[in-house]
Amino acid sequence: MVATFLVQADGGSRGNPGPAAYGTVISDPANGQTVAELAEFFDHATNNFAEYRGAIAGLEYVHSIDASARIEVRLDSKLVVEQMSGRWKIKNDDIRKLALRARDAHDPTLVEYVWVPRADNARADALVNEMLNQALGGGATTIHRGIGGNAEDVVGEAQESEVQAELFEAIAEEEPPRTMIGWASLGSPTTLLLARHGATAYSLEKRFSGTGGVDLPLIELGQQQGAALAREIGRRGEATRIVTSPLLRAQQTAELIAAEAGLPVEIDALFTECSFGEWDGYTFAEVREKWPEEMADWLASTSVAPPGGESFDSCQGRVRQGLRGLLDRYPGETIVLVGHVTPIKLLVTDAVGAPVDSVYRMELPPCSISKLAWFSDGNSSMFSFAEAAHLHDLRGPAGS
Repeated sequence: MVATFLVQADGGSRGNPGPAAYGTVISDPANGQTVAELAEFFDHATNNFAEYRGAIAGLEYVHSIDASARIEVRLDSKLVVEQMSGRWKIKNDDIRKLALRARDAHDPTLVEYVWVPRADNARADALVNEMLNQALGGGATTIHRGIGGNAEDVVGEAQESEVQAELFEAIAEEEPPRTMIGWASLGSPTTLLLARHGATAYSLEKRFSGTGGVDLPLIELGQQQGAALAREIGRRGEATRIVTSPLLRAQQTAELIAAEAGLPVEIDALFTECSFGEWDGYTFAEVREKWPEEMADWLASTSVAPPGGESFDSCQGRVRQGLRGLLDRYPGETIVLVGHVTPIKLLVTDAVGAPVDSVYRMELPPCSISKLAWFSDGNSSMFSFAEAAHLHDLRGPAGS
């Protein structure tokens, strides 16, 4: 039986253009159960842009769950409904790009667009205003709440219950052109300097430490590593932005870099560490002894989550969405992204086209630097991985 999803989307801008956001509610029309609530803030955009992005978010989310599902998209924007239904022409180039992205997000033969009065789109409208108020008040710039349905619950720091985020493509095309990097003139890429946070008590002891567990600070060694990392970032002099996970150890590391580089710090919850659920605080050996079957299943498949935790596949979904946001917001810039082992490894696998289970075969010391770039034609490249020369003798046991 073919699954059906209802996507209710809305967008708004305070100023048009001005600070803007979309709000998208995804539900199962068969039982009325809400699957997810999604929202994203934009510094400067129009109502039409936000409305299109709300529809796109819902389409891409459902596609990540079930590529064969039927989708009814309801909006109170006649522009989006009529243009996507093929009844109105699209004259604006920027809107045309959004329409093409919406078309490519899911099989268009499985999608129906329906106009509804504003009063019948109240939940999405409320989510737009919640997102705007939250972001303009200095809070997180995204909302991802899973209520039920097919989504996997993820314990989060910034939201009460983040879910498996839509599997946004991390590059412009689903299958990017195969170009030898460096052989073509592609303009300035968007570059990420991926920096793992400094050492904590758990990292020294090789304990699982994820979102939803104890939010540990840096130990003295971690502070020293962070200072060395900050000096190295400052020496390179190429960073234009600093973005960090909301977890304390990442924020403390980011603040050290910010003091050296003279840049503000932006928090993005999509790059927080994977949730390890009941395993948090245990060593690998302790988990294998206490949860032998669960550990074996977890090692056998990236789709398996620890008890009460998050799978690597699920984590990859939200990390890809975070990347898409950075590429949209800061094209051509060099961004220091201070994060954690799992999100950094997943970004690397996407950049080089490696399978997700490659994360099991990467070693990433605290405060190491990995450099990735995304080009305008959709290609991506890895320039370095786990650089640690700047750390000198600032390494704990077994490289921690």
